[in-house]
Amino acid sequence: MASHKSAEVHAREDRGGYHGQSQDYNLVEKNATTADVQDMQRMGKTQETRRNFRSFTILGFCIVLLSTWEAILATSVFALSNGGTAGLIWGYLIVMVGFGFVVASLAEMASMAPTSGGQYHWVSEFAPPSCQRFLSYLVGWLGVLGWQTAAATVSYLAGKQIQGLIILNSPSYNPKAWHGTLLIWAILAVCLLFNTFLSRYLPLVEGGVVILHVVGFFAVIIPLWVMSDRTHSSSEVFSVFQDNMMWGNLPFAVILGLTSATSTFVGVEAGAHMAEEVRDAAHVIPRAMTWTWLGNGLLGWVMAITFCFCVTDTISVLTTPLGTPFIQVFVDTTKSVGGATALTVLMLVIAIFACAAVVAASSRQVFAFARDDGIPFGQVFSKVSPKREVPVNSAYITLMFVVILSFINLGSTVAFMQVVSLGVASMLTSYMISISCIALKRIRGEPLLPSKFDLGRLGLPINIIAVLFLFFAWIFCFFPVGPRPTVADMNWAVLGYGIVVLFAIFYYVLRGRHVYAGPVKYVRNV
Repeated sequence: MASHKSAEVHAREDRGGYHGQSQDYNLVEKNATTADVQDMQRMGKTQETRRNFRSFTILGFCIVLLSTWEAILATSVFALSNGGTAGLIWGYLIVMVGFGFVVASLAEMASMAPTSGGQYHWVSEFAPPSCQRFLSYLVGWLGVLGWQTAAATVSYLAGKQIQGLIILNSPSYNPKAWHGTLLIWAILAVCLLFNTFLSRYLPLVEGGVVILHVVGFFAVIIPLWVMSDRTHSSSEVFSVFQDNMMWGNLPFAVILGLTSATSTFVGVEAGAHMAEEVRDAAHVIPRAMTWTWLGNGLLGWVMAITFCFCVTDTISVLTTPLGTPFIQVFVDTTKSVGGATALTVLMLVIAIFACAAVVAASSRQVFAFARDDGIPFGQVFSKVSPKREVPVNSAYITLMFVVILSFINLGSTVAFMQVVSLGVASMLTSYMISISCIALKRIRGEPLLPSKFDLGRLGLPINIIAVLFLFFAWIFCFFPVGPRPTVADMNWAVLGYGIVVLFAIFYYVLRGRHVYAGPVKYVRNV
């Protein structure tokens, strides 16, 4: 930690970001509890946003954002290509169990320090003093990158569903890459609307969409069970693993297919980034995270099993002209264009509001990191609209970043989809480093902050298992989609990841170390 502060750091403190407000103001005007006020004062943060989320609405927000049963259908193509139906079912279960340890670890830290900063803030508080500032800075950049790419991924997948619907109802339609890019922009416009002008209604909307999420699950799964031909036996579905990409090594193909399930759980800590807008955050956020993991995880597994029973021919589903395997399964099952359209529209509506939630979490991550001078133009992107009481500028920068990313789709759809791997790898790294820091404190016997989600004596083994699982999952984010890749098919996520890490290091050395003190610098005893 620096022994002195630069003029810019002093200026950051002087502009009001770390001066306490009266408790009565926060309790009445910002809808906070006494515990919320104490947490913010301890972390040296000013309560600028209004705490509009309650237990149910933040749970709905987190569940809709993750939308696991919908996501497993949207990303099933990779798991079916690498592992087949058995690989998809059992791989998903393995990943769900692994993420249980991750969620428990993150939830405990979210209760200790309920702030929009999330992982980079926790690293700043829990890492050894000798490296806490640099590690926090690096994790902040990876978190920002991960959430920005998540917004790009969800909007792209929603756009693919729209194109699939058009092809289904108008077979003469010839989808173009630029069509997909325009659809990404249209979806982002809707998401931006609910994160700016209609931001005060976001908790209510997400709370309503979670009901659609649950009702929609049964609306999809019942027709699939009742109307599907189910030509495969249980033993075939549960025990036949396939290497459809011809790796020549079935176990490797199955393990690689786990990446599909991993991507459906990344972002499970989203509630933590909304912590400064949640009433009684230290108590509510960790429980919202764990229920999101458990509820979404179980629904996702049931949907994965159901979907696999309905896949009559894996190859035909993977090569469907509709471009989206689950739409083809809907058609094969219902034997009706209208029925398949209705089910897909339901999926699409949920996907759009999942994207709105992703944009919200992404903008809060940018807001928090900008507030701590982690990115250029911090004063601009950390500004909270006095009228709407949300960081509007950070929502705009998220929109701009995704629009820039969407141009990649014009050159190569494969390259754009590698953005998924880049985002997943970045998020997994932020999880690994933050959990490793609190595990190290436990190993050293150092005191921990009080938590309303205390793991107790199980904390260290849970942390260690979580880190080992994350490292295993992280490695496979960088593999290509198939063997013997060409330049166009190569997974360039490892290059993008390396560039971001190197840029963060370069910018830290050049400027960051002079202005970025890290959140721990402003922590106080209250």
